[in-house]
Amino acid sequence: MSSDGRRVLRGRKRVIVKLGSMVLAAPGGGVDQALLDRLADEMATLSSEGVVFIIVSSGAILMGMQEMGQRRQPKSIEVKQALAAVGQSRLMHAYADAFARHGIKVGQVLLTGEDLEIRERFVHSRNAMDALLRMKVLPIINENDTVSVEEIRFGDNDFLASIVVNLADADLLVILTNTRGLFDRDPKLGEGKLVEVVQEVDDEVVSMAGGPGEAGSGGMSSKVMAAKRTARMGVPTVIADGRSPSVLTGILREEPVGTLFLPSGDKLASRKHWIAYSGKPKGTLVLDEGAVKALVKKKKSLLPAGVVGVRGQFDRGTMVRCVDSEGREVARGVTCFSSDQILRIMGRHSGDIETVLGACPGEEIIHRDDLVITE
Repeated sequence: MSSDGRRVLRGRKRVIVKLGSMVLAAPGGGVDQALLDRLADEMATLSSEGVVFIIVSSGAILMGMQEMGQRRQPKSIEVKQALAAVGQSRLMHAYADAFARHGIKVGQVLLTGEDLEIRERFVHSRNAMDALLRMKVLPIINENDTVSVEEIRFGDNDFLASIVVNLADADLLVILTNTRGLFDRDPKLGEGKLVEVVQEVDDEVVSMAGGPGEAGSGGMSSKVMAAKRTARMGVPTVIADGRSPSVLTGILREEPVGTLFLPSGDKLASRKHWIAYSGKPKGTLVLDEGAVKALVKKKKSLLPAGVVGVRGQFDRGTMVRCVDSEGREVARGVTCFSSDQILRIMGRHSGDIETVLGACPGEEIIHRDDLVITE
């Protein structure tokens, strides 16, 4: 994990900036307007050099707490949802004020899990994002906390930010938090050394990240996992201190700022990244040993002969999990057949499909282009 590799940041022009609750929180409550103003100044300068920014922002609950005079984070999901409803408009007002000084318009984009899980809605969201960028509007993205509970419990928008990389076809993810980056030991265990470059997120790196944070629910561990998902798109991630002056400029100038996570050599195409991380499986296929080997080792398509069981009911074009005989997931993919059809042809050769079904939509249950190994 040397400090080499910063040249991978050269020429990155579409940047997702994720701002977490820990860095946004003002000492007196709410969101730190001075910090937003400073980041807006920096983004405006970099925008004039051709960099396009998209912001994924927490902070709605913080603003709601300030508006309602609450000092402590509530534990109830319902109360958090209500505070998010109160605070979201105030959060957008804070961003609008920060960027208006530079003549930059901002647009609110609230997403739910279904917007990302259902392929058609994912594509519609991507098209809307493209339209905003063509209109020179800076998207401010947040999960719709008022109707969605997953982000409040687990993600702190880190997962969302990694998916927005795919949604917006970005080439860099910057996660700004209240620490300098990833340290080589959990800060709870004592002082550590900043890790400047991570080649690959392995078990050692995950252990460095420790557990969830305090004000934000994700902590360093969710940021590291977001970097891992982003790396599989061939996109680097930098985790850095959002309070540091000129932090974005330093990153884009290839300076040793924060922790850089290098992109994976095994790059997933956009559709395969959606299959691996965004889509929600609606059923499960149980595979025999030969099929598991064909998928994992030989990168083959899934044929009917290798399927020994079907769980759940689903139509063709649905995403499903593929598991081995012990129930361990080995892959995910989009099926060419419904569950009822697979039950009729499983264990058979592809040449028997037309005889059994009366038609042959294809020879593969899942084509390798619609399949991602998750083992």
